[in-house]
Amino acid sequence: MVIVSGHSLSTILSVAGDLLLAQIAHAQALTNGLLYSHPLFVSKLITTYSRLGVPSLAHLVFDSSPLRLLSSSSLWNSLLAAYTRNSLFLHPFPLFRRMRLHAPPDGFTLSILAKAFAAVSDLRTGSLIHSLIIRLGLDSDTVVLNSLMVLYFKNRCFFYARRVFDEMPVRSVASWNALISECVSWGNALGKEEVWKLVKLMQIDGLKPDGFTVSVVLPQCGGYLRGREIHGFIVRNDLDSGSDFHVRSCLIGMYSRVGRVDIGRRVFDRMTAKNAVAWTSMIGGYVENGVFEEAILLFRRMLLNRGMVPNKVTLVSVLPAVGSIASLMEGKQIHGFSIRTFSTSETSFNNALIDMYSKCGSLESARHVFDDISWDKDVISWSSMISCYGIHGRGGEALDLLDEMCRNGIKLDHITSVGILSACVRSGLVKEGIKIYDSIVTNHGVCPTIEICSCVVNLLGQGWVTEPSIGFY
Repeated sequence: MVIVSGHSLSTILSVAGDLLLAQIAHAQALTNGLLYSHPLFVSKLITTYSRLGVPSLAHLVFDSSPLRLLSSSSLWNSLLAAYTRNSLFLHPFPLFRRMRLHAPPDGFTLSILAKAFAAVSDLRTGSLIHSLIIRLGLDSDTVVLNSLMVLYFKNRCFFYARRVFDEMPVRSVASWNALISECVSWGNALGKEEVWKLVKLMQIDGLKPDGFTVSVVLPQCGGYLRGREIHGFIVRNDLDSGSDFHVRSCLIGMYSRVGRVDIGRRVFDRMTAKNAVAWTSMIGGYVENGVFEEAILLFRRMLLNRGMVPNKVTLVSVLPAVGSIASLMEGKQIHGFSIRTFSTSETSFNNALIDMYSKCGSLESARHVFDDISWDKDVISWSSMISCYGIHGRGGEALDLLDEMCRNGIKLDHITSVGILSACVRSGLVKEGIKIYDSIVTNHGVCPTIEICSCVVNLLGQGWVTEPSIGFY
């Protein structure tokens, strides 16, 4: 029998792309006794099972190896990381309490725990981790402090997160990226200028923005000139080379938002390799700028590109273009493609289908999608179907659907209100529309907007022509 060394098996695990190969290495290790004598291999095996999405086997390996009882924290850290990698965020803390009996925690341990508590928004336990970090003298470890800062951000404690950042002895690019991305997520509360101020301070601190930084700040570009300035920085620092599709996709999105979809297309065409995100960004850019024919042509090119399969986001992006040019055959082909390729239970996709069929004049197809019980409908689903009836002048069916929506406990919002009032306008249902408007404002707490008021003015105008007294109610 050939005995394979622990080093060789560790090398095999590094490239293992399927569960069977990992299990063969596991079996060989049991035969050779490596689970009792080779901590590096055991750690590698736990990590491999985690990467393959089977944390239960990672836990089995950990419990079957007596090496976990040694004073080293490496095996414990491997299992903690396996839990967080597979989104089992409630498991690390019980394991950590066991770990304290056998091995001292290190910076990697506390970083993993901070990530887990951030994911479950457990600020109370997270603050205990902060105390432990200070007691163990790890409050100068940049990686640990970055994780702690993210923990506070996830719990909406901006003050404490900023305090951790300001007191860091040494900041990394990741530290600045965490702060900048959080400022972006706060939106108008902090303002775009605060984001640009942080980017400048980052460079004053001696650190260069990386691909992640520019992908975060690109959506904050308020105009073409600032976008071009960032594009120049990207080119000068070679941040758009290699396999970083995300930066170039963000560039395409930025140029599309400022109305320069032609330059976005130039960025797209210069990409030597494209993934589904890049194709989707370009298709979405054309749709955003009303260039619907080009969006559909590019989608067809994507289908012909060998090895490139559109995802659900791509289909949601292209469906508004199909509806805008009323190409029913094209829409049915995309619908058929989705049925063959994906599970069609995605709410956003089905909402886009309803809207597309409505614009293409196929009310029956829109209702068929709506009536499918395999997906969960949200308020946008009901609003889309109500608007669909309104567009086709079938106000009675729109009112029936509104009643059904209210019976299902779904609260009306601004979009639904505009949809049902528009249906009443198109169908001449003046009294019903005025009654609905009163209910929208009084019972549902919807604040009248310009669109809602415009619908009411149209209703009152129709009422004045057909029944003069209605204008005084």
